Amino acid sequence: MDELIRLQLQKTACRVRMGIIEGVYNAKSGHPGGSLSIADLLTYLYSVMNVDPKNPDMPERDRLVLSKGHTAPALYSVLAERGFFPKEELKSLRHIGALLQGHPCIHIPGVDMSSGSLGQGISTAVGMALSGKHRSQDYRVYTILGDGEIQEGQVWEAAMFAAHYGLDNLVAIVDNNGLQIDGKITDVCSPEPITDKFAAFGWHVITMNAHDFDDIERAFREAESISGQPVAIIQKSVKGKGVSFMENQVGWHGAAPNQEQYEQAMSELSAELERLEALA
Repeated sequence: MDELIRLQLQKTACRVRMGIIEGVYNAKSGHPGGSLSIADLLTYLYSVMNVDPKNPDMPERDRLVLSKGHTAPALYSVLAERGFFPKEELKSLRHIGALLQGHPCIHIPGVDMSSGSLGQGISTAVGMALSGKHRSQDYRVYTILGDGEIQEGQVWEAAMFAAHYGLDNLVAIVDNNGLQIDGKITDVCSPEPITDKFAAFGWHVITMNAHDFDDIERAFREAESISGQPVAIIQKSVKGKGVSFMENQVGWHGAAPNQEQYEQAMSELSAELERLEALA
């Protein structure tokens, strides 16, 4: 990856993380941990996906379904960065009557599917991909799942269906941060070996480092080259990535920072953004 492009992505991802913290702090509720772990992924995707903030419903757009819908703060922050709506909206997250609620909703510009109930998003993404095949439309569908979410049986029904119909316009990304609301995924109900299971269901499987833009680019370039199979990208990530006291702490799955924690988180992220900007 070009050094300047990598640096720009790193700066954008940092601003996305600041938007996540801003949202959940002002909401006094939300899910920062898993939102922070997918910030780099979403930053990269929305730099390469065929989308247009001025025409968010264009038929030929690429689609993204956030199957782990509770991490909506990450999606909202990225959409705001891309210009789908003003960043000021992030401060009204989860407020009554506000545009941005706790889970994605299709009335929000840039959101392709209302989601929240775990396991259902990938089924919708499979339907979108199948529709594209039937209509000979050249768009790609991306869906993001949590590693705890794939304990849901519906995920594997959708996986079997996608492979049977050869949906090579579909990419599912599993955010493998190792933690879910009740603790470690290996303690709650282990979905491992995740790579082997998707491969057994007929998917082309790729692994990547969720916080290395060079590796992210490598993974998605490989995904684009695959024909005849859906692609599963298993990204190894850190829950709470970017905020020191949130990293790898299950308690930040669904808790909002208080004022002192908010100020510390924003101070850390602001310092990182200043460091990155000094490199330009």
